[in-house]
Amino acid sequence: MTADNHQDDVKARLLAAVGGDGARGAKVSGSDRPSTSDLSIDEVLLLQSIGWEPLDLVCGVSLMSIPQGVWRWGVGEVTAASVAHAQAVEAAVSRLQHECYQVDGFGVVGVHIEIEIEFHHVKAVLVGTAVRPIGATKRLGKPFVSDLSTRDFTLLHNAGWEPVGLAFGASFVHAPRRTAGTAMAQRSQNIELTNFTEAMYESRERAMERMQSSAVDMSSQGVVAVQISEGPMHFAHHAVRFTAWGTAVRLGNEGHKYLQPRMVLPLDDAIVAFDAASLR
Repeated sequence: MTADNHQDDVKARLLAAVGGDGARGAKVSGSDRPSTSDLSIDEVLLLQSIGWEPLDLVCGVSLMSIPQGVWRWGVGEVTAASVAHAQAVEAAVSRLQHECYQVDGFGVVGVHIEIEIEFHHVKAVLVGTAVRPIGATKRLGKPFVSDLSTRDFTLLHNAGWEPVGLAFGASFVHAPRRTAGTAMAQRSQNIELTNFTEAMYESRERAMERMQSSAVDMSSQGVVAVQISEGPMHFAHHAVRFTAWGTAVRLGNEGHKYLQPRMVLPLDDAIVAFDAASLR
């Protein structure tokens, strides 16, 4: 086989793979180019079952600086850190939406969220798969962002609901310094560290309120699949953080649809081996 014939053969196989001229199978995607996603085969088939298709892997990243000196001992919220966190997430979401819009996506599903909090900055990294209804034109308005899995997105869609966006809230709060007498007294007994308990409650209330406020701003009717992250930072043990995020959802124009449960038997379960003699 000559080099030219080899190139023609490779081109024919690529056209067949993407459903172009000479393809052996029917074209199930509305896109003119092959898609790239981090979805599994099962997830791609689930999307196809409701008339949606994956388009491309999109990403949003942002680093926001934290002013020096904010982690010193104090009382109340570390406002500069909370603001930096909110700005980093907002910028990352905006860039994720922009990349989704560039590939004609209607939204992003299965978003992986990575937040790193360091002494001088907050880094937010969001990665997901842009999707759209098969054959649909460009969406009007901003694409939605969701950390729901493809399975959850499919269930939500079939029930008549739709994701609106990613609701996020975070707060950093100082744990007040204990007096020398209190610290000495607590060294030899089991006693609650009320300064840390109160700081955790304060940061939780602020973070949850901000997450709910962001969902209200998106005209949603609730937040599902909420996840939280809390605890001290390795560089500031006298401050606590609380972060909450989830997918804001709302009811579609056709109203709620009641789904009949179906039994699904996975075919890839691990085989559990055991000794039959042990049953005696």
